[in-house]
Amino acid sequence: MAASNRAHISEYSPVLLPPLSCPHSEPQQATAIPWRSFTPGGSPRPEVLQFGFTTIFVAAFPLAPLLALLNNIIEIRLDAYKFVTQWRRPLASRAKDIGIWYGILEGIGILSVITNAFVIAITSDFIPRLVYAYKYGPCAGQGEAGQKCMVGYVNASLSVFRISDFENRSEPESDGSEFSGTPLKYCRYRDYRDPPHSLAPYGYTLQFWHVLAARLAFIIVFEHLVFCIKHLISYLIPDLPKDLRDRMRREKYLIQEMMYEAELERLQKERKERKKNGKAHHNEWP
Repeated sequence: MAASNRAHISEYSPVLLPPLSCPHSEPQQATAIPWRSFTPGGSPRPEVLQFGFTTIFVAAFPLAPLLALLNNIIEIRLDAYKFVTQWRRPLASRAKDIGIWYGILEGIGILSVITNAFVIAITSDFIPRLVYAYKYGPCAGQGEAGQKCMVGYVNASLSVFRISDFENRSEPESDGSEFSGTPLKYCRYRDYRDPPHSLAPYGYTLQFWHVLAARLAFIIVFEHLVFCIKHLISYLIPDLPKDLRDRMRREKYLIQEMMYEAELERLQKERKERKKNGKAHHNEWP
């Protein structure tokens, strides 16, 4: 039985292949550059930094992933050339996983989703344009958001300020008479505030609160949607394939069975020796 178990274990165990031949000869290996001098500690810090900058600021610079891909392709080919022709053969070492870097990458991924959600919601016109199209534009209440629904958006996104309300330290140097021929009384600025002649001058309008609520809702929906997609992809593409996981479980079971049979043989042998010497115990199991 033990022999059959060993046969099963050898069937599911990895096969040790002979090392690949290297083009370096032994004299060349002695004079080659040590590999450790270029990779201190062997830590993936540059790759983690690149991943962080690329994912966290991708909404601000959408071309970053493409540039990172091109950079990595070139760097991989250069490193491969150096491994084959310039560096000394490195000593291989086993590792279960990437260690603490896995948690760091997970944290960067979560931070990047939240950061991009805030960047899209706060710094872009995506949310204000949608609010205007569905709530305040010509197509308000019709469920449309085409180009014709954006007529008047620029005027609605600008507020009115009375030039005479400027403080002395912030008033403009010119009154605009060189452009219009007469001094200007009002100027426009980008915000959602009441006009100066209203009951609450320069207070936030209802449209401002609608835009703010839409931005917060977009942040929540965006991050939940991305996290759901991320977990779905993680479920569909597991770290260990199902057949490999089943083989590992079977190998573990066979090893446990071998250990059990070896222990059973040892106990039976001891029992026979005790009976032979007349030292059998009355509570000993048969």
